[in-house]
Amino acid sequence: MSSWLGDDIEPCNEAEGEARLVELWLRTFGPGTVTDIKWWLGSTLTAVRRALVGLQAVEVDLDGQIGYVLPDDMESVDPVEPWAALLPPLDPTTMGWFERDWYLGPYKELLFDTSGNAGPTAWWDGQIVGSWVQSETGEVILQLIKDIGAEGMASLEHEAARLSDWLDGKRVLPKFPSSLAKMLIQVD
Repeated sequence: MSSWLGDDIEPCNEAEGEARLVELWLRTFGPGTVTDIKWWLGSTLTAVRRALVGLQAVEVDLDGQIGYVLPDDMESVDPVEPWAALLPPLDPTTMGWFERDWYLGPYKELLFDTSGNAGPTAWWDGQIVGSWVQSETGEVILQLIKDIGAEGMASLEHEAARLSDWLDGKRVLPKFPSSLAKMLIQVD
């Protein structure tokens, strides 16, 4: 491990390891629900709840659901400017939560396979708004499932051109293409 991480990993017991992983998840993806954390951790509700108690996680309201944050993460944050991103299949941003309606809407069947694996996604302003594939020549092609207006479309088109240039004709084929990506591939 030290050759990979630059340091040895300090051994710990199972409960300490789970608590550390839950803390890292909350720092990266929080706030989130017990269901989100359990799904990501691949553990039990008991383990997640034990870790949350040990971390002194704070309950917060997530549009009527109970969510959790770390005690030092209670400050309000300033809104960010709208942003665009094209993410690959299984990207941690897409896969970080089990309960995805807040950034996915009703489009789960179009963007995730039946096992919960995400295909390539197009994001605008914190929400998944479509997918992308590459043509035979390697050009990135967008397929949007929401109207995001002219600014959003221009931003995603810019990202598609940037990614096409960066890939320089090399095709990256997803192992887990979503239903929407499969439709795009058939059209191409």
